[in-house]
Amino acid sequence: MTYVKKCPECGGINLFWNKEKGEVICKDCGLVVEEKMVDFDQEWREFDSDAAARKRRTGAPMTYTQFDQGLGTDVGRKSDLYSLGGKNKNKFFRLRKWQQRISTAIERNLKLALAELKRVSSYLKLPSSVEEEASRVYTLAVQKGLVRGRSMESVVAGALYAACRRHDVPRTLDELSEASSIEKKEIGRTYRFITRELGITILPSNPSDYIARFASALKLSAETQSKSVEIIEQAQSVELTSGRGPTGIAAAALYVAALINGEKRTQREVADVAGVTEVTIRNRYKELLEELNLEKEIKKSKKKKL
Repeated sequence: MTYVKKCPECGGINLFWNKEKGEVICKDCGLVVEEKMVDFDQEWREFDSDAAARKRRTGAPMTYTQFDQGLGTDVGRKSDLYSLGGKNKNKFFRLRKWQQRISTAIERNLKLALAELKRVSSYLKLPSSVEEEASRVYTLAVQKGLVRGRSMESVVAGALYAACRRHDVPRTLDELSEASSIEKKEIGRTYRFITRELGITILPSNPSDYIARFASALKLSAETQSKSVEIIEQAQSVELTSGRGPTGIAAAALYVAALINGEKRTQREVADVAGVTEVTIRNRYKELLEELNLEKEIKKSKKKKL
């Protein structure tokens, strides 16, 4: 195995990894660059899935998407219990029932909430990393008693929104409201409460993160996307984006870029995709034209069309 690394003696890059001795050797000068390396590979061979399952000494990795983080055990599976005799079958069915009854209030809450979280995450097509982070945030909120007095669905939506913000996955409060059937204001209120109580630091959303999704929904070209990102960067340099919603800025920048590139879209179409009002787009549009002097570019594009 050749490493992309230089030999400290001769500066050569012709290095060889000797797996048997756990050494990295320079083939040019013979210097042992590294020694006593730990081999993390498995020490057995497997030829089918049954052999792999039989020889593996670990289970699935821990995950917050399960109420017990994947470390719990169940008293038999139902398919196994039906193969037992009468007395043993009844005995194990009773054990399964008691196992479910003995679970704590937090475990019962997590079972229901994480199922709802998976449903909303699937509806919004969120990556597994966001789902894992949202599950962790919700688990911490339950353990600290932050769920009391609030609906489980609103806390789930707030945790998902916080996870999206932390992982730079653009999702609006309107989208979360539609997916979870909770009012937008309630989700925002719960989100702010959770992040404050858990000490989660979240940077403001970047309007550029929304451009790709909005442009795809409006069927705009790559040139228009690039131009809109350029407009946003100019707006940020003159501090035009501070104190304004990122979705409104992104929608207005796309609207202006579409006009410049001759791909006209109505304010109503852009507003429906971005989840903002036409008034918001008009206001942001006027601000962009005034502060960035974009009227000349729009006039040039109109002249080219003529």
